[in-house]
Amino acid sequence: MSIKQGMTNRVKRCGRTAGVLGAVLMALHGGQVLADSAAPGNWAEYHSDFRGWRFSALEQINKTNVKKLKVAWMHQSGDIRHGLHATPLAIDGVLYYSGSSNRVFALDAATGVEIWHYYAELDPIHEKSIFSFYNRGVTVGRGKVFIGTSDGHMIALDQKTGKELWKTQLIIPKNCHGCNFTSPPQLAGDMLIGGHTGGDHAQRGKIFAVKVDTGEKAWVFDTIKDDPASWPGDTGKTGGGGAWLPGQYDAKNNLFFIGTSNAAPDFDNSSRPGDNLYTASILALRPSNGELVWFHQEVPNDSWDFDSPYEFLLIEKDGESLMVHLNKGGHVTVLNRKTGKVVKVWPMAENINWVTGVDAKTGALQGRVDPVAGKSLTFCPSVLGARSWNAGAYSPNRGLWYTNAIEACNRVTMDSQVIKDLAFSQPYFGVSDFEVTNLPSGKATSRLAAYDPLTGKLAWKVEYDLPGLGGVLATAGSLVFNGDSRGWVHAYDDKNGKELWNFNTGSGIRGGIISYSAGGKQYILVPSGFGSLVPGFSSILWPEFKNVRGGSTLIAFTVE
Repeated sequence: MSIKQGMTNRVKRCGRTAGVLGAVLMALHGGQVLADSAAPGNWAEYHSDFRGWRFSALEQINKTNVKKLKVAWMHQSGDIRHGLHATPLAIDGVLYYSGSSNRVFALDAATGVEIWHYYAELDPIHEKSIFSFYNRGVTVGRGKVFIGTSDGHMIALDQKTGKELWKTQLIIPKNCHGCNFTSPPQLAGDMLIGGHTGGDHAQRGKIFAVKVDTGEKAWVFDTIKDDPASWPGDTGKTGGGGAWLPGQYDAKNNLFFIGTSNAAPDFDNSSRPGDNLYTASILALRPSNGELVWFHQEVPNDSWDFDSPYEFLLIEKDGESLMVHLNKGGHVTVLNRKTGKVVKVWPMAENINWVTGVDAKTGALQGRVDPVAGKSLTFCPSVLGARSWNAGAYSPNRGLWYTNAIEACNRVTMDSQVIKDLAFSQPYFGVSDFEVTNLPSGKATSRLAAYDPLTGKLAWKVEYDLPGLGGVLATAGSLVFNGDSRGWVHAYDDKNGKELWNFNTGSGIRGGIISYSAGGKQYILVPSGFGSLVPGFSSILWPEFKNVRGGSTLIAFTVE
């Protein structure tokens, strides 16, 4: 199969009767989650609900009173290593979140008073992984709180007490160069589904499903396709391809969407000829059995570390069920989410030189510029991506998608690496020289920008002098909240980007800002605590990252 052919969508059509029946059953079994998500005062899922919007329908806090926001309470997780990456959940007056080292908390949402906590007992080997300590949150449903751990387990806790109900080991970090779970597995009917880290390592990626009530293993999807045309010889055994961010469950269509990471070695694609399915791809799976319904590979034979794990915006437009998805390489693809057919592709990054373009109707790459052994080449965007993993937010009221963006490049000299010589958890980059760099035209830049997600039309942007690395929040109060890397949280007018309020939380923002209601009041909740791999990679561009202030604090704001 050619690389160009690898960009096309493959669809396995299932019997209509089975598909409809499955959707009905899944909707019934997942009813608790759907009901919780529908309550406007709750933030019941990682992105608030399955659509990936990060939008709150609350409007008690709005443009007229946002300047009156004051701190209501704070909660410390007690472990500041790698900061606070979580997006908290708020359900019926209780907050649930996780800190570093898989510490899980339940708090009174109005006061911040701790109801219970759970500290996972972790295999010490997790501390040797480059993905150690940090965790992006929990999932709540069926009377349970679920977490994926940095030593390879999925765990279920009693929602009321925090008592451990079951614990299932799915991966062994010492056998996969420290791969682990850093994101919360997601509910899809009777299944809990999640993938692991390791796209940059000499290992083989997988997506796992366990039964919600027992933790029993249900199925495994191999992100490395068993096909010699796609992975010649033994290349697939060390082909990377993790799925390290949360997927999203579309109950109506009975599809679980999840994106996969890059192929490994990251830059040495000559060592793995073929399209390298299913890396750098969007997957649509049947939750009950892991069946692949359709997929779209955004970057066949990826040689730039351009993963596809980011959030999916699920939007209805003119009777069509659409999906909007950003790839690290800087392009946004709009697809029909029932079939995977490409509707449009538009460039979000302002500096793209690894391709001359992408076919707007098929998604096929045009004019590839691949690394060359022994030759120093500069590629834009960098491995940081056109944006990091911190999700944007979509306002249905404005029809705008608000997202952070980074304009930077990296200089790469591709070279072969001997796998047996790799240290534990050492990235399998396939380079002899690598450095994140400024743009060919000048300094690296960053911004918060508002786009029409279906066309790419820019509505407004706010320039930042350090990349924004936190999750964005949009609200029905016509506000957009974004945190910066110095720790300032900003509130903007969602129509024009005018700044209306700010507050210094003391440490950079890496987690997801949310809004919820408790005791008749609306709150804005900000996870403050900087960390992760990005500052280390990019401190040559932004030296301030060398001296960041650590932290791990939830800060709740409200208007009296």
